[in-house]
Amino acid sequence: MKGGQDTEQKENRQQIGDVAEILLNYFEKNTTYQTDKMMTIPAESYADLNQWRAEIDLIFKRVPLMLALSCEMPKPSDYKAMEVAGLPVLIVRDKAGTARAFVNACAHRWAPVAPEGYGRCTGFRFVCPFHGWTYGADGKLTGIADRAKFGDIERSSHGLRQLPCEERYGMIFACLTPETPMDLGAQYGALLEEFSDLGMEKWTFVGSNVLEGPNWKLILTNFFESYHFGVQHAKTVAADFVSNLNHYEGFGPNMRIGFAKHGIAKLRDVPRSKWGRLEGPAFTFMRYLFPNVIGSMYLTDFCSAFAQILPGPTPDKTRVVQLYLRQDSPKNDGERERFEAELQEMKRGSDQVLAGEDFTTGIATQRSLASGAHKGLLYGRNERGPQYFHEWVNWYLRADPNLPKPVM
Repeated sequence: MKGGQDTEQKENRQQIGDVAEILLNYFEKNTTYQTDKMMTIPAESYADLNQWRAEIDLIFKRVPLMLALSCEMPKPSDYKAMEVAGLPVLIVRDKAGTARAFVNACAHRWAPVAPEGYGRCTGFRFVCPFHGWTYGADGKLTGIADRAKFGDIERSSHGLRQLPCEERYGMIFACLTPETPMDLGAQYGALLEEFSDLGMEKWTFVGSNVLEGPNWKLILTNFFESYHFGVQHAKTVAADFVSNLNHYEGFGPNMRIGFAKHGIAKLRDVPRSKWGRLEGPAFTFMRYLFPNVIGSMYLTDFCSAFAQILPGPTPDKTRVVQLYLRQDSPKNDGERERFEAELQEMKRGSDQVLAGEDFTTGIATQRSLASGAHKGLLYGRNERGPQYFHEWVNWYLRADPNLPKPVM
């Protein structure tokens, strides 16, 4: 088994090294990935209430969503409660350490049985704060307060409503619609396997950051291209990354998006066999898990990050939750202080780059969408990532699995 895993890790790193070579060629030739077309997206796509509702119903409530990192809740009885696309969700580890997901609503009067955020369920129990009904970590109703006066009900049919849930490679996935078949391999393909050699389930969760922004698609498309780096991020991101240089790969509706750093030319000084291990110093990837998660993984001594883009209560509002994790864990108080300082630095960077630069422009764009100033938002030949994303959103909205699927 160990030999097979080592082979898989070697193949994954080799493939990443191959993409690094493509990025290096782009850099040396001053070019980038280009498709053969431009694309215009109607303004209504970002502002229309009916389309937004269709996106919630046909995408967010039907496909698997990466809702938590394993290291956010590493021990039995740990839980995470959050709202996703209007649904209160509770993820908990039972006595065996298995991750389970439920609708966070008591079967009596629907009050949440756990407050939003992180915690531990004492005695593997959740007690509703409204009337004291009690549920186990397996979701079963175990106690009804003053049952003799309440009346006789069948406890087996009044547990927490369970959601499909599966843990894979350090990530916890769930579907927001009960009893929906969930096939992570079919949904994420080879991109999911890329996480297999990272051992993320043993990483350390160091904290999170929450930001508010415009429509979820306006936010996501910013993650998919570096065309805007040289202007919008001239004093921040552009100091490290080459502007307008990307490589795109499609894995079903998911993507791996390559970004070159200014130091990528130094790859020529390193043996080709080691290029796959230089993700971080010379180049990096955004790994996009459809519909709403971006992962940036660093194999060096630095924080990695996932961004969950969660639609808000209206089309023009989105909540972005950033999750930070590290390969190693603090060994002493000095390292804990260093980790905390690094986390605060990353939060300040997010506030400056995302909130102060990306979201400021996105919110202004959101206000302009009703003006009719142009036919729609235009994506050029160099912006294949945003195009591909919109093609897949439209495919899901047509709700016909027999239609041809978009290809990169």
